[in-house]
Amino acid sequence: MNQKKIFILVGHPLKDSTCGRLAGSYASGAEESKHEVRTMFIGDMHFDPLLRKAYREIQELEPDLKQFQENVRWADHVVILYPMWWSAMPAILKGLFDRVWLPGFAFHFHKHGIGWHKLLKGKSARVIITMDSWPMASRFLFGDTTNEIGRGILWFSGIHPVRIKKFGPVKDASENKKRAWEDRVHRWGTKAK
Repeated sequence: MNQKKIFILVGHPLKDSTCGRLAGSYASGAEESKHEVRTMFIGDMHFDPLLRKAYREIQELEPDLKQFQENVRWADHVVILYPMWWSAMPAILKGLFDRVWLPGFAFHFHKHGIGWHKLLKGKSARVIITMDSWPMASRFLFGDTTNEIGRGILWFSGIHPVRIKKFGPVKDASENKKRAWEDRVHRWGTKAK
């Protein structure tokens, strides 16, 4: 198996969360298979998540955002974990993407306005979403709540394939159930998938 460079972003503001545990399981599996791993926790990052002037003027990126971009550039495989809150990613995580997913980094529009260059081609991604409802019930009630991350962010920049998995309900999950999720994620880590 080829060793890969894996960047893990935990998009839950608390390290002591199901997302944090799953991230640890993924990293452990990856390291056992000799993949190189870098991890960032959004709760440890310091940045302004608001676009103060929309996209009319690009704000200077804080050091943690520059490090995030460097980790994405470095990686062969990107793993993003976050809780689903109100059928979407947490606002702080969306703010991170608003700030860093910029022209010249993730994409570049063609001069004549038709189409774009995907600047992050050659990378793959795994998105792990935790939720307090049943994933199938959520899909039935609210539709595809993963389009924003899967297509609007990752695919748009050339990352492919993007594998997405929802785990839930977390709130009432037994320790045995959570360990089963961790074992599954650990196996994905060993394969860098």
